[in-house]
Amino acid sequence: MSQYETLNREKHQELRIKTGYGAALGDAVMYAMTYPLEFRDVQNCYPILFTKDPNTGGFFAAALFGLEADQNLFLKDEGWDATYIPALVQRQPFLIATGGEGDDKPPVASIDLDHPRVSKDEGEALFDSEGEPSEFLNQKIALLDKLHRGLQHSVGFIDTLLQHELLEQITLDFAFNDGSKKTLQGFYSIAEERLYQLKGDVLESLNRAGYLQPVFMAVASLSRLRDLIERRNRLRV
Repeated sequence: MSQYETLNREKHQELRIKTGYGAALGDAVMYAMTYPLEFRDVQNCYPILFTKDPNTGGFFAAALFGLEADQNLFLKDEGWDATYIPALVQRQPFLIATGGEGDDKPPVASIDLDHPRVSKDEGEALFDSEGEPSEFLNQKIALLDKLHRGLQHSVGFIDTLLQHELLEQITLDFAFNDGSKKTLQGFYSIAEERLYQLKGDVLESLNRAGYLQPVFMAVASLSRLRDLIERRNRLRV
């Protein structure tokens, strides 16, 4: 369960945030949401697939970390084994809170008080002795602002993919060195055949909107599935 509260210097003065990465800190997750402006960094490390939010039915892009629920093949004893960690992971335990539909209030930073990173005894302080935001908190707020803008951009990106029928459901079958097999369902990828049939004016409009490069980044990222298989194979050595 999550218990989000708007960040408040009086109320949360004593809180600290545990850093680093590990299962005990909530990082044993199969995937995390990502967004087009992040695809360049993400595709160097992770496959980018698309899936549906079970609550809304809306599509979102996801950086894949494992091949089954609660599995993150990038977690090691010494931390997270990758050169880039997606922003949705980096931002924990913070979240951008926005008003309801028609509410023109600016977004604000919230904190999940039930997150395992939140502590009163260890970690990075949120506020200094004067009650001012710490450098750590300022960095997280800057990340949240970047993330908020990226997710807003992602809405138009997903709408455009659906408009041009560029998402197709896939089934991924894996075979491992120990003889076991795994089938991954519930994900979508860029429909490459459909993509390569798009006319020049459509490709130009995608490019102008900043969507064309992320589309090809998502396609290229599928080569990272081989790395996931190898990481899974090493678990059984």
